[in-house]
Amino acid sequence: MPTIELRCISNYVFSNLNLEVFDGELLVVLGPNGAGKTTLLNIIAGLVKYKGAVLFDGVPVDKTPVNEREIGYIFQNLALFPHLDVASNVGYSLMIKGKEEKEKMQKVDELLQLTKIEHLKHRYPKNLSGGEKQRVALARALASSPKVLLLDEPFNSLDIGMCECLRKEIRQVQREMGITTVFVTHNLADVAEMGDRVVALNNGKIWLMPPEMFENEQDTENRSPQDCLHCVMDCYCKHAQ
Repeated sequence: MPTIELRCISNYVFSNLNLEVFDGELLVVLGPNGAGKTTLLNIIAGLVKYKGAVLFDGVPVDKTPVNEREIGYIFQNLALFPHLDVASNVGYSLMIKGKEEKEKMQKVDELLQLTKIEHLKHRYPKNLSGGEKQRVALARALASSPKVLLLDEPFNSLDIGMCECLRKEIRQVQREMGITTVFVTHNLADVAEMGDRVVALNNGKIWLMPPEMFENEQDTENRSPQDCLHCVMDCYCKHAQ
């Protein structure tokens, strides 16, 4: 998976921004609302204009179309297609690429199993819980076998217990697949539980934050089984007890 480099990035938010994301790491970008976190992801994805250079493994991708950057993106609002069931949502990118139906469904089934939502295969988004929608969005983002995964505050609308479960599950999937990942958030709990490395972003400026700053937040490994009783998902936390 690629190393990502942002060199001398400038636009309506940033001025001469430099940042490196290492091969296979999960970088957490922490910052308040309006700090430019979503804009940072959109620059990596090629969704907004900027001056400077974005490089994957040292190769500039500034002129590479969005659909050729091999990126999986989970947006804040998830952007699931309401008229498609779970299987069709997950397999949408494969359909666009013209994959044969048998190959597409095999990939979809693998991703549904990976994200533990096989039983939701024929449901529609309106009949899913917030956590279930997050899992569908993750499976869909992984469907095209991306080299880079971008997550834009995906837990904003979820309750605390469900957030804990999904953090661990997404972290587990990211480690297994080795995808270079950028996760932006304003929540310190996300930082403590997920990041290999943490940078802070505010007013268009970015700097490295030492992990010891978040040690007090790292208490989820010692949680009791009762902490997950209200979680209706087949979650990592329950199996880890």
